[in-house]
Amino acid sequence: MAYGQKILKGDAYKRAAIKRRHIRIRKRIAGSAERPRLVVTRSNRHIVAQVIDDIKGHTLASASTLDTSIRGGEGDKSAQAKQVGALVAERAKAAGVESVVFDRGGNQYAGRIAALADAAREAGLNF
Repeated sequence: MAYGQKILKGDAYKRAAIKRRHIRIRKRIAGSAERPRLVVTRSNRHIVAQVIDDIKGHTLASASTLDTSIRGGEGDKSAQAKQVGALVAERAKAAGVESVVFDRGGNQYAGRIAALADAAREAGLNF
């Protein structure tokens, strides 16, 4: 019997799997001043996108479904993710960012994550 390892069930197992994938992704992806990292954090209810310069450790732009311009908006969660993607791209462009490295945060590139990324691309952010 292996000590120190817990057998996870349900949501705890899913969150641990997402965390493992995110660590594996972050080994290869890092944001710089020229190409900061666009990281997406997803919960059951909300989605948050941040543009981060990992060298300085600064957040250059951010947007989420908790922002007053998006909160209580019409549409499903994918539609709200599109609004977040467009908003974070607009704020990043205002901060002088043209190109980013996309960090999906260990989540599958489908659904809300893909909707956010597509909206950010349509708004003029390159990745």
